[in-house]
Amino acid sequence: MVAEHIRTLIDLPEVPVGREEAIAFCRRLARAHYENFTVVSWLAPRGMRVHLAVLYAYCRTVDDIGDEAPGDRLALLDRYERELDAVYRGSPRHPVLVALQNTVERFDLSREPFARLIEANRIDQRCTRYESFEKLEAYCTYSANPVGRLVLGLYGACDEENATLSDATCTALQLANFWQDVKRDAQMGRIYLPLDEMAAYGVAEADLAASHATDAFVRLMAFQVKRAREYFSKGLPLLDRVSGHLKIDLALFSRGGIAILDKIEALGFDTLRERPALSGREKVGLVLLTLISRRWREWI
Repeated sequence: MVAEHIRTLIDLPEVPVGREEAIAFCRRLARAHYENFTVVSWLAPRGMRVHLAVLYAYCRTVDDIGDEAPGDRLALLDRYERELDAVYRGSPRHPVLVALQNTVERFDLSREPFARLIEANRIDQRCTRYESFEKLEAYCTYSANPVGRLVLGLYGACDEENATLSDATCTALQLANFWQDVKRDAQMGRIYLPLDEMAAYGVAEADLAASHATDAFVRLMAFQVKRAREYFSKGLPLLDRVSGHLKIDLALFSRGGIAILDKIEALGFDTLRERPALSGREKVGLVLLTLISRRWREWI
């Protein structure tokens, strides 16, 4: 069954829904998914929650087009980008983009980060392997870093230095997600471990389908986790440059990503045997710890 937000893009309505209906559409989409959005949303100021839901809905829709949409996904991504263009002309028809128009106008958000997220999903359609970490890092500038810049934009905090620090955190979060999902991604035909580093450590693509990690895979994953921690460390100074709810939200995202790396390490770096994930209780614990502790430098 095709999800509603994808079906609506395939068959765009001639007459767009009203703003309130479009916002309700985005809220339903946000509530339907299990990621950290619900935690962040109730920590955010009431007036900001709707805009975070709209941003989430935009990101969720473009990712689902790239991963799940039937038929010609590149054509649908092109259609979604035309709807993005319509946001800046004042004439979108898809409900997510109708809601996004309000957010874009309210916070004067640039088109580029939204467009880069679409391009990330185009890359996913034609690239399933990365020859080097440099190429994987370049991919993160499309798939992850724009989200952080958009969140900063909502809070009026997207200056050059903040954006650079945010990029480090978002790249770290993307890497943590990659290393969490090595086996699942490989089953989908995608490998994000750099091929030159796999070769250097003696890890073959066939090893990623095994039920247990080889010693070579464990060494490779230990290296990748260390690298992701270094990116988190680079981004943590951002928390000293922002305040209020934005500080808490960004701190929570960083804690969550670092906790996943801790889980990977606790598994002996064997993410083939078991997918590391945080339980509901652990997520609540992270929220409470973030609210009562500001000792950012001690996380890594």
